[in-house]
Amino acid sequence: MPLQRWDMILPLCSAEGTQARMKRMRRTLLLITIILLALVAARGVAAAPQSKGSATLTGTVLGPDDRPVAHASVSYQSSSGNAPHAVHTDSRGQFTIRKLRADNYDIRASGKGVFSEWEKNVSLRTGQTKELTLRLIYARKIPKAYVKSKPQQ
Repeated sequence: MPLQRWDMILPLCSAEGTQARMKRMRRTLLLITIILLALVAARGVAAAPQSKGSATLTGTVLGPDDRPVAHASVSYQSSSGNAPHAVHTDSRGQFTIRKLRADNYDIRASGKGVFSEWEKNVSLRTGQTKELTLRLIYARKIPKAYVKSKPQQ
């Protein structure tokens, strides 16, 4: 093997070469650790405003008989038109919606084929908890499109 090649290989095997490699590895590891910590910190700062500046909406869904309706669906969406979401009541007819942004919301409940009126423009401010009672009501008049007529003979 030519002498030049041995000059390149021997420093890698020597104590000085090992120490130099260890020093570079430590620097690289330290740099990677700093970058990862910065990414984690940036993610935490970006996520903080969502939960910190939020509001809560709680309530009860009552049936036409004024008794709580277990497992009723409560649909809500911001009045600005964001996608609708839904939660369900517990066994006592109560629901809680947390981490809502300060906004106006439209809310409606349904259960056992019966719906409530829309509660429109329910205003929520940051840090506020608002309580609602949603009453399921029977339709006053069933639209003709939903009434099945008997087949003619």
